[in-house]
Amino acid sequence: MQQRELGPFTVSAIGLGCMNVSMGYGPRIPDDEAGRLFNAALDQGYTFLDTASLYGLGHNESLIGSYLAARRDEYVLASKCGFSRTEDGKTVMDGRPEVLIQTCEDSLRRLNTDVIDLYYLHRIDPKVPVEDSVGALAQLIEQGKIRTIGLSEISADSLRRAHAVHPITAVQSEYSLWTRTPERKMLATCVELGVGFVPFSPLARQFLTGKSPDVTQVLEDDIRATIARPRFEPENFAQNQQLLIPFGEIARRNGCSMAQLALAWLLAQDGGLIPIPGTKHMDWMIENAGAANIELDAATVAELDALINEDTVAGYRYTDALMKSTDSEKDWPR
Repeated sequence: MQQRELGPFTVSAIGLGCMNVSMGYGPRIPDDEAGRLFNAALDQGYTFLDTASLYGLGHNESLIGSYLAARRDEYVLASKCGFSRTEDGKTVMDGRPEVLIQTCEDSLRRLNTDVIDLYYLHRIDPKVPVEDSVGALAQLIEQGKIRTIGLSEISADSLRRAHAVHPITAVQSEYSLWTRTPERKMLATCVELGVGFVPFSPLARQFLTGKSPDVTQVLEDDIRATIARPRFEPENFAQNQQLLIPFGEIARRNGCSMAQLALAWLLAQDGGLIPIPGTKHMDWMIENAGAANIELDAATVAELDALINEDTVAGYRYTDALMKSTDSEKDWPR
């Protein structure tokens, strides 16, 4: 697969988001099936794997540690911290230094590794200055437990503050044709500071593949029925589906699937972006990898920009409460 630079690392142009096999989009697949998927991804050329302590409450990291331990030198490993569990079992943002340090220790054990290559602060805790959280991650670098620091779903201002404490290697945020928040400030700020950008949900939570159901057809704990519900509500979803008709025509014209077209659009953006689509399906993992070989001309990129964007999509990407609490949305207030 085509390679791109991410800080000190050289990685596949498309990474593998590992969350889906543990949570988020329907039932988990069997562990051994997830192990086969991860190993096949490495065989396919993926060299950048993304997980988090939050995914399945450690289950996802444990899968990687169990099934890929013998191939640890074949991939760059990214994980995340910044959440903890309360006594009543709720998961909450928690950026306290001592919590981040303990989370890293737990993740290293589950991942069956001595060091995590890229360690993200999963979300900024509004009760803890970002400088304090990043300071704790800098300590982990000094201790040799992580190699580089990343931030997820943050604003440009927060990135600058964090970068002043310790150089940041990557920012991860939702970015796709139908979610353009990073275009407001973040992408330009990353280029200015020399920070890589990693889009998550690059296929719009399956919508841009043409295979996604609406909210009435998914389980109640599916992300499309919870935090990302607005765009999958039946009325909004029906309106958004109309965009897929010309989108599918553009895909056919370029000899690719709709999923590959969505990923190729991201790869065509400035800044050397590295999208991390996730899937539980072997065929779709292979299909996504094929997007790295698709080059779109400028006219097609412009056509896609005009077709699917924040103005043509119905509904916000998150629920109102989450929109208000997500740091990255400060760059693009609604």
